[in-house]
Amino acid sequence: MNRGNMRAETDSLGTVLVPDDVYYGVQTVRAVENFPISGVSIGSYPGFMRSLAWIKLAAARANHRLGDLSHEKKAAIELACADVLAGRVTAQFPVDVFQGGAGTSTNMNMNEVLANLALEHMGRSRGDYDALHPNNDVNQSQSTNDVYPTAIRMTLLTYTDGLTSALEELAAAFALKGNSFANVLKLGRTQLQDAVPMTLGQEFSAFAATIREDIERLGEAAALLREINLGGTAIGTGVTADPRYQGLVLEELNKLTGLSLAPAANLVEAGWDAGAFVSYSSQLKRVAVKLSKIANDLRLLSSGPRGGLCEIRLPAVQPGSSIMPGKVNPVVPEVVNQVAFHVIGADLTVTLAAEAGQLQLNAFEPVIVASLLNSMTLLINVVRVFTVRCVNGIEADRFNCSRHLEASTALITALIPLIGYQKATAIAKAKLATGESIMELLKREGIMSRELLNMVGDPEALTKPFRARLNEADAGSRHQTIGEPCSRQARRSSDRDPTST
Repeated sequence: MNRGNMRAETDSLGTVLVPDDVYYGVQTVRAVENFPISGVSIGSYPGFMRSLAWIKLAAARANHRLGDLSHEKKAAIELACADVLAGRVTAQFPVDVFQGGAGTSTNMNMNEVLANLALEHMGRSRGDYDALHPNNDVNQSQSTNDVYPTAIRMTLLTYTDGLTSALEELAAAFALKGNSFANVLKLGRTQLQDAVPMTLGQEFSAFAATIREDIERLGEAAALLREINLGGTAIGTGVTADPRYQGLVLEELNKLTGLSLAPAANLVEAGWDAGAFVSYSSQLKRVAVKLSKIANDLRLLSSGPRGGLCEIRLPAVQPGSSIMPGKVNPVVPEVVNQVAFHVIGADLTVTLAAEAGQLQLNAFEPVIVASLLNSMTLLINVVRVFTVRCVNGIEADRFNCSRHLEASTALITALIPLIGYQKATAIAKAKLATGESIMELLKREGIMSRELLNMVGDPEALTKPFRARLNEADAGSRHQTIGEPCSRQARRSSDRDPTST
């Protein structure tokens, strides 16, 4: 009955007054009172709400086909689900995403909203549950324990498309830069120390390759989510559902969504097993780790611009200091790092929640869904920002790339197959002590042919496998060496450090 702008609704615990202008009901009101935790409502995850609505729609159609739900009720629930799917009632899902009860509050929030929307479409008043009931009709043949985890899986599958698309755009941007920087020679580094020559193009192409690899791994992790326990109801035994219901509801759900969902082989096991969420979360962590590593590299390569490496220039997107004029910070890579830290932490939360399940149910799926959907949303957004606001505008500083390479001892590593580790080490020390170029030192020592000097003097040739070419050049010019020649056999036996690699 109505009392002013309120209506009275009753559940197993008693009667509660519900604002008459809302579509949710008594159990939602209790949940809002019980869980003022994060201030983030389940309505903040519209993709999750849509997944729940798809399930309710599929269930209504399956129950109608079984003769357990009238055509009038089925049609009204269909219209109500269309309202949710169109995003017309997002504010009607106020329950906090952090909640006890294994997601029951979320499921009942949806059941109540759909029931009252359906009643409205039937020309009846909100709360007139004798005509259409949240539990008896909207939740027919269902339990939170099979609806909620199925909705999580469906939502992650749809979010995967968004993350995959964003990662593909980022990989393409890095690949484009790799092509653009293909002739920019620079110094490769290991442990932040000078190593061997490479091109800036090779460095950026590697970024593209690692992201594309993670796109493949993400697809593999997502495939595990297609196995669902819908139809198992409370603990996987299918109690309260017609034996034919599972096949029908899955058929309807796949027809509606195109997600190619499949029934779990063992519904009891599927009711409590959160292993697919652990695997998927782990893959999100892997993506985050890779992105953060790349962001670290970009910050290092752009450091300076006068006192650092400054081998690349990042787009200047905002002033970097409130006190230092002209300072520009690598703010986009920095936000990539921060999102990565958050995703890595969320993965631990998912792991702990999955482990904490007991007997036939995991009661901690609300924090799993919150962690995963937050991670997905953050990753999708930050990857797009990374692409558009940073990677697309990166420029090479050719002068600094060349300067660092020429000042290093990087070329000497390539000489080891020709002159041995010990002579190469001596030349490296001489270069560092005198500042002479490697070519000058080689000529002065007279230990290599002109052809070999020319080949080793081409840093671009040293960015790819070339030992076979050196062997050919050495064999064809062994009698044209500068100064006293020494055979490869002698060099190998007397000069090479047998412990070197």
